[in-house]
Amino acid sequence: MANILQEILAHKQFEIAQRRQSISQEQLAQRCGDLPRPRNFFRAVTRQSPRGMNLIAEIKRSSPSAGMIRKDFDAVDIARRYHQAGVDAISVLTDEKFFGGSLDYIRLIKDAVPLPVMRKDFIIDPYQVYESRAAGADAILLIAEAVPGGTLMDLLILAGSLNLSTLLEVHTAESLLRCRSLVGFPTAGYSVLGINNRDLETFAVDISNTSRLADMLDDKQPGLVSESGISTSADIQQLKRAGCTAVLIGQTLMQAPDIRAKVEELFGPA
Repeated sequence: MANILQEILAHKQFEIAQRRQSISQEQLAQRCGDLPRPRNFFRAVTRQSPRGMNLIAEIKRSSPSAGMIRKDFDAVDIARRYHQAGVDAISVLTDEKFFGGSLDYIRLIKDAVPLPVMRKDFIIDPYQVYESRAAGADAILLIAEAVPGGTLMDLLILAGSLNLSTLLEVHTAESLLRCRSLVGFPTAGYSVLGINNRDLETFAVDISNTSRLADMLDDKQPGLVSESGISTSADIQQLKRAGCTAVLIGQTLMQAPDIRAKVEELFGPA
């Protein structure tokens, strides 16, 4: 697992080169101009929730660390179940090689439910930002550890120009120190900070990582999202005390036979 991130990023470079042969960045940009305004992902994860915490529910078939997560996988059916359970936004894994995802899921899900949809992938190039918007995404994930600082800033500017919200994810204190000034850049109301509780080298998960890194933030932070390893109502309460306005939960919900019952177990009734 130690080199899985490097392996994924190397494959992304190959994948982007292959996709450019099918459709150019200029063609994608033209498609973006013909689309309606995205749904407001930023508002969905920063507003005050009746439950006390907003929920980004993730659609994920498999992962390098967990293997196959849900055998009876139907992305649209799961999205509908999430909507019925009262989630606030949906995250969709679109990486095909390592997570069994597809970019096509975004449009299918957008057609099925009225919630904001985030593309979760390893986005390292402007091409993927245009591709995300053209596919119908309302938001994208940017992983600080996967992108150099200058490139990260460029991707944030591009996303904002396309009216895409951004979940800017960090895993370590070093990345947080490097990136915290970029939250809200270049325009307030388009990006929010996410703290991932997974160690990228060992893939071990510790939800206390959110609390430790949250202590480094000031009170003006426009929302805070905790990601990975969240599986109990006690975890939710711990993250609420840390100042989170939203959590992103995937595997716990994907493995639940009754998704709505699991959401209510974690958060209480909708």
